[in-house]
Amino acid sequence: MRVYFDNASTTPLLPEVKEAMHDVVDNIYGNPSSIHELGRRSRILIEDARTLIATGLKASTGEIFFTSGATESNNMALRGAVRDLGVKRIISSPTEHHCILHCLEYIEKMGLAEIQYLDVDNKGHIDYDQLEGLLDQSDTKTLVSLMHANNEIGTIHDIERISHICLNRSALFHCDTAQTVGKLALDLNANRLSFMSGSAHKFFGPKGAGFIYVNSDNIIKALIHGGDQERGMRSGTENIYGIAGMAKAFELSQSELKHRHEYTKGIRDYLMQRLEESLQDIQFNGDPENGLYNILSVSFPASDKAEMLMMNLDIAGVCASSGSACSSGVENDSHVLQHIGHKPGRKTVRFSFSHLNSKEEIDFLINHLGKLSPLSS
Repeated sequence: MRVYFDNASTTPLLPEVKEAMHDVVDNIYGNPSSIHELGRRSRILIEDARTLIATGLKASTGEIFFTSGATESNNMALRGAVRDLGVKRIISSPTEHHCILHCLEYIEKMGLAEIQYLDVDNKGHIDYDQLEGLLDQSDTKTLVSLMHANNEIGTIHDIERISHICLNRSALFHCDTAQTVGKLALDLNANRLSFMSGSAHKFFGPKGAGFIYVNSDNIIKALIHGGDQERGMRSGTENIYGIAGMAKAFELSQSELKHRHEYTKGIRDYLMQRLEESLQDIQFNGDPENGLYNILSVSFPASDKAEMLMMNLDIAGVCASSGSACSSGVENDSHVLQHIGHKPGRKTVRFSFSHLNSKEEIDFLINHLGKLSPLSS
């Protein structure tokens, strides 16, 4: 038996998504830039997908652009804001995804903008008062870049509050929503964002497909130049198979949003209960009560068995993620765990769930954790 508890890394394709993609592969293969019938059918597919996603996010169709995923979208937003919108300062947090942090490092190294990082507490929450203070102390054109939910520990930032802070101070706001598109209701009418990004493979769509929302007030230029596809914003022949799969996955996520939320939270909460009943000295990173419902970051006490926990879980048939960053064979706490003050020596495993998981799979995990851990109650 093999169980999959790594849905924050990527999700499997749903059968309905596979079917939609197969239909396109078999029947809609024209180049969307061609004017003949098969080209027009491809173009219609793309625009229907754009309308579907824009409607779900309460955005204009002209504000949605298709990309290869959130990494490209995030780079497009950050670099475009600096290059085209006069941004000279970016405020972010030290617990962002590496695609944000590494892009910010590049921007700073090239002398393109000043980078400032907010403090985070031991649950990964930013300091909203500090954000207000930083924005108030300078009139420099500023972009605030903060993720919606942390990919390692699930901590959620209040994007409605952030958007109002930015709006009241004429700052731009970019949000990486890779972990929350398809999981939480996102309303771009209620939350004034400048840029927002998403990846299909995080909500049961294909890899290599994603999008960026660019508010119509913030016109940036292309990151990739070529044939002027995506209204000149993203050149290259469109990935119609990926776009079709993403659209279907998004449509399903919206229609099943409440059910998936309630069911998946039940699975996560069941694991929390079983862990507390079965093992000693278990701690949960982040803020599970208020965090993203499908992520549980579990900190195990230091022991010889804990050092081999990830390997032994894999051997036992459990797919999960380590809370460590490995370089040259040496494991250290990830940048997220370091910034929330995770105690060195303890071992963190991130379990992330979906509506495809079951309580029986949790029991299977607990059974093996009991064998692998010296701390059974």
